[in-house]
Amino acid sequence: MNRLPVEALLNQRRVLLLQGPMGSFFNRVGHWLRSLDIEVYKVNLNGGDWLFHRGPGALSYRGRLEDFGLWLEGLLRHKRIDALVCFGDCRAYHRLAAKIAAARALPLYVFEEGYVRPDYITLEVGGVNAHSQLAMARDQLLRHEPLQPPEPLAARPSFRRMALSAIGYYAAGWLLRRRYPHYQHHKDFSPLRECGYWLRSGLRKVMYRWQETAVIRRIHTQLAQSYFLVPLQVFNDSQILHHSPYGDIREFIMEVMTSFAQHANAEHHLVFKHHPMDRGHRNYRQLIAKLAQQHQVGHRVHYIHDTHLPSLLKTCAGVVTINSTVGLSALHHGKPLIAMGRAFYDCPGLTAQHGLDEFWHAPSAVNQELYKKLRSCMIRHSQLNGAFYGHSHWMRAHSNMAKLRDPLNKLFAAAARDHCK
Repeated sequence: MNRLPVEALLNQRRVLLLQGPMGSFFNRVGHWLRSLDIEVYKVNLNGGDWLFHRGPGALSYRGRLEDFGLWLEGLLRHKRIDALVCFGDCRAYHRLAAKIAAARALPLYVFEEGYVRPDYITLEVGGVNAHSQLAMARDQLLRHEPLQPPEPLAARPSFRRMALSAIGYYAAGWLLRRRYPHYQHHKDFSPLRECGYWLRSGLRKVMYRWQETAVIRRIHTQLAQSYFLVPLQVFNDSQILHHSPYGDIREFIMEVMTSFAQHANAEHHLVFKHHPMDRGHRNYRQLIAKLAQQHQVGHRVHYIHDTHLPSLLKTCAGVVTINSTVGLSALHHGKPLIAMGRAFYDCPGLTAQHGLDEFWHAPSAVNQELYKKLRSCMIRHSQLNGAFYGHSHWMRAHSNMAKLRDPLNKLFAAAARDHCK
């Protein structure tokens, strides 16, 4: 991990882009790489991919998922590809690509949502989240990292741009579904249902803002420093499906509720916070109320939706997560944390290692020096200053570095030739 991922990427000659985030981000990445004299190809798997990537090097795969690996191997040989790039490493097509890349000793560069938000996105080699090299090389990295990374420029992510990109992506995917008849999406791919979820999400947001004002005020005042926060993750998040022991968020809720009722101190409360991107899809109110009643802790359990997360982190006594990046925010605020799934930040000194039942009455303190070193490691080795639906400061910065490096490389090469003469 001595060379930064983006610098290593810029040393490749022929790059293949797989699926990116919905929208034009991978299109911009392709243009940026070509501007630096790198040959770029892009695989489109559905109509949404095609809508945003119709330029030079665009290739469509219309076959079955089980045949994708063989097709990809042929493409890598034919185009003499040096590296692959994708968004997320747990999609079915990307898991196949990762195996092929490993077998051929080709680097796989994986973009993901930023570990440090809102002004960063993630880029790692080999995998992200629980597959991150930050976990595998953590001890070595933490010995050498400085404590204070430079401040990022504001990335200004746009919800409007993200929403419009999603609408266009799903609409094109549905309209062109016959051109890609065997495509398998990692989530529901119906634009009508997705639109319905977004509308319901908007209505619920208005309703919850009115319904939950009193309980949120009470949480921040009367219950301050006496409640444990449980930030729920999106129900079909790859972090849940591939990096946790749970088949469904409901299983996690039941485990946390049972442990809290049996082992937490009587003066403690439990606050479940719903994920904002899951607002239109799921509602756990009935489940949480039923479990709280069964365990006779109804007056100590609360379920909320839209409130300021940093404020919750400041006033809570500790955080229980599966493997969300909210865990990193909890560490940033110095809050005791336990991770119930696989997470690269789950290690002694940062997270509780003795189990959930003990966590309620003996939460582990956060080693702030260790956290600052880990944060420094993350930013240096995996974070790029920018946003998928905002500014990409990292492209400009690394373009300038590459342009400065190119004349120097030519100068060194000329000097070497003269020396050989």
